[in-house]
Amino acid sequence: MITGLVVDTHALVWYVADRGRLSAAALAAMDAAAAAGAPLIASAITLVELVYLVEKGRLPKEVLQRITDAANQPGNALSIAPLDASVAQTLPRVPRIDVPDLPDQVIAATSLCLDLPLVSCDRRIRASGVNVIW
Repeated sequence: MITGLVVDTHALVWYVADRGRLSAAALAAMDAAAAAGAPLIASAITLVELVYLVEKGRLPKEVLQRITDAANQPGNALSIAPLDASVAQTLPRVPRIDVPDLPDQVIAATSLCLDLPLVSCDRRIRASGVNVIW
C-alpha cells in the first residue's frame, strides 16, 4: 500500500510539465500514489529552488504557478513538507560527501525523516542509500 512519496524538484517539474522525462517506474509510482489518495510530498526547499530557476530563466513561470496552485488546492495530491528541526536533525544521515548539493541533501533528509521513498533521477542521491524510485 502506498502511503506517500517524496518528490525531488526535477521529478515534480517533470510530473507537472513533461512526464516523458520521468522513468517508467517513477511515473507509475507517482500516478499510483495520486490515484490512491496518497500525497506527493515536496520539500519546502523545492519551492525555493523553483523560484530560483524561474528567476534564472531556466523554468517558465507557468510551471511554478501550476505547482503552487496544486500545493494550495485542498484535496490535491501535492503537499509541501516544511524544512523544520526534524529535517535538520536528519541531515547527517545524508552525508555531504555523498550528496554535496544542500537542496538535494534537504530533500533526501525529508524522505528519511518521513520514512517515505523519494522519487529522484539524481545519481548521487540514488547512490547514497536513500530509498529512491527511479
